[in-house]
Amino acid sequence: MTSPAQRPRIESALMRIWMGRGPVAWLLLPVSLLFHLLVALRRSLYRRDWLRSVRLPVPVVVVGNVFIGGTGKTPFTIWLVESLRKAGYTPGVVSRGYGANGTDPRPVLPDALAGDVGDEPLLIARRAQCPVMVGRDRVAAAQALLHAHPEINLVIADDGLQHYRLARTVEIVLCDSRGDGNGWLLPAGPLREPASRPRDFTVVNAAEPTPLPPGTVRMVLEGSHAERLIDRSQRTDLAALAGTAATIAAAAGIGHPARFFSMLRSAGLAFTELPLPDHHDFTGNPFSGLTADVILITEKDAVKCQQNNELKNDPRLWVVPVTARIDAALAEHIVEKCRGCPTA
Repeated sequence: MTSPAQRPRIESALMRIWMGRGPVAWLLLPVSLLFHLLVALRRSLYRRDWLRSVRLPVPVVVVGNVFIGGTGKTPFTIWLVESLRKAGYTPGVVSRGYGANGTDPRPVLPDALAGDVGDEPLLIARRAQCPVMVGRDRVAAAQALLHAHPEINLVIADDGLQHYRLARTVEIVLCDSRGDGNGWLLPAGPLREPASRPRDFTVVNAAEPTPLPPGTVRMVLEGSHAERLIDRSQRTDLAALAGTAATIAAAAGIGHPARFFSMLRSAGLAFTELPLPDHHDFTGNPFSGLTADVILITEKDAVKCQQNNELKNDPRLWVVPVTARIDAALAEHIVEKCRGCPTA
């Protein structure tokens, strides 16, 4: 049984294997080729209508990734909700809800428990202030969402790229500066599907001036201030924090903690890094033995820390909200595709 303390090291070791074609990757390649065949067969069955997709009466925009792990889907989904709302749509979101209890569709209310609905859907519901429904069956979740909110005229499927049973109007693939890793599928590489799979748009989560492949759109995640967890109305600029004598630690239980740490360093901060497993549940207190005046955490981690009596009252914890900056033209292109495609 892997302990929470071991998971970041194991995930880091796997990533080192997946970023190159070393001996371990070559050893796993036969299994990857079998996985590749199964992925291709499943996609072919849906393409030939031997397995049927369900089309909703509204456009469906699917947001997902081919590269396993965190590529920035949650902040992108929040940006997409806000952009489509400005374009006149009333969007809703469906998600798997990683770690959520139960299998049936359930609404994500702002005061829900992260253990019941998942940390990312809860963050989306709070930040984007739109209806969110979670469920293992994306079709059932989307149908439940439309039944509960008949005003919704567009559905965003968060992390739904490989769920072909839900017919989609637009597919958006997110990736980051890690590219395609070694280009191989799991378990020899980090890809869920071939990197060449079709899609409508590719969004790369990479800070400027990182060069981008042709035909891609850049997303930059920006965070300029921190909010005290015990009272989110208390704020401090990261630049001002960098100029103090406070000892700082930064913790991140996200798919790619290095990206959070890099953003903080770009703001001039010096700190101790504490990478945590993705979707860390915070049922315990990972900061109990940490000697720091300030502990910076992500918004995704904050929704769970707020539900731990010990952590929510720790005055050292400060949340760093991030906002996605993306060319507004992308939203215009998505709207054009949604208005031009038929629904059920």
